[in-house]
Amino acid sequence: MSKIINSLFIVFLFVSCSSETSPTTTPTETNYFPPITGTTWETKSISSLDWKQTAVQPLLDYLELKNTKSFMILINGRIVMENYFNGHSTTTNWYWASAGKTLTATITGIAEQEGFINLNNKVSDYIGTGWTSLPLAKENLITNKHLLTMTSGLEDLDNDDCVTPDCLTYKADAGTRWAYHNVYLKLQDVITKATNQTWNNYFNTKLRDKIGMNGTWVTIGNNSVYMSTSRSMARFGLLMLNKGKWDNNSILNENYFAAATTTSQNINQAYGYLWWLNGKSSYHLPQSQLQFPGSIIPTAPNDLFMALGKNDQKIYVVPSKKMVVIRMGDTADNTNLALSDFDKILWQKISALYQ
Repeated sequence: MSKIINSLFIVFLFVSCSSETSPTTTPTETNYFPPITGTTWETKSISSLDWKQTAVQPLLDYLELKNTKSFMILINGRIVMENYFNGHSTTTNWYWASAGKTLTATITGIAEQEGFINLNNKVSDYIGTGWTSLPLAKENLITNKHLLTMTSGLEDLDNDDCVTPDCLTYKADAGTRWAYHNVYLKLQDVITKATNQTWNNYFNTKLRDKIGMNGTWVTIGNNSVYMSTSRSMARFGLLMLNKGKWDNNSILNENYFAAATTTSQNINQAYGYLWWLNGKSSYHLPQSQLQFPGSIIPTAPNDLFMALGKNDQKIYVVPSKKMVVIRMGDTADNTNLALSDFDKILWQKISALYQ
């Protein structure tokens, strides 16, 4: 009898241990990074995510209606949706517009971690005095961080994105006023001087080539604008989803990444280091000094951060969903705004996929 009891006890232990060690849910999927060279990129189907196939076509119809050229969704780095419209393709370059500000923010962080610059140092330490039309005492208040956070206090009276000294006039002391301004481009001059390299060379070797992007900087009017394929934009979004890491390589210091994607000053809660932040208690828009209550895109996840450009160029990054969303194209609503109701409705359509 004791032998039978002992045998049953051993079986019970075996079953119990097996139950405890066997996973009851599918393990978290590992992050995927596409190869640096070539066109290989792993995909993941809508059905494998248990998303709603019926929500796909309404999303695509809306994107096409709103003058979209390309649209991508990545989950854990894998392509879930990749759609092109109006002759656009995987090999077509398109401009990032102000979404490319985040590229400058990223390179600024890399230059700081390499010891070339300090965010808290004044801009004139690197490019000399007289880069604005301000009195020296006022100009010397402006630091690299003020350029990153849109709090330089400068204004462009002609509103033509000019960044020559005669255009950069005084509006308020640095750090006391948030205003969207093209003066952030001076960070490119700071990095050029500090590294003793051309902007293009430093950008390409420290960021572009390390994550397999294509593309180039071009001058359009008074702007330095990045142009690339949609997949290159998605690669950058994937780098940011992974907090500045690409596979096992740290491209951007994680502390800087964290600062860049959280509120950077106490005026506009929805702004980091040239990144827009969702889910904050209030926000300012680029065109106004008004403060609006609530989240910028109430239909999107609260932890979303984004790069936004003229004519609705978009990089949306959602850490909680391991998601990157890319949209390139012409303006959605016959205006040149970087942020509009298009974002709200688009996220209603995206959310319908998984809700």
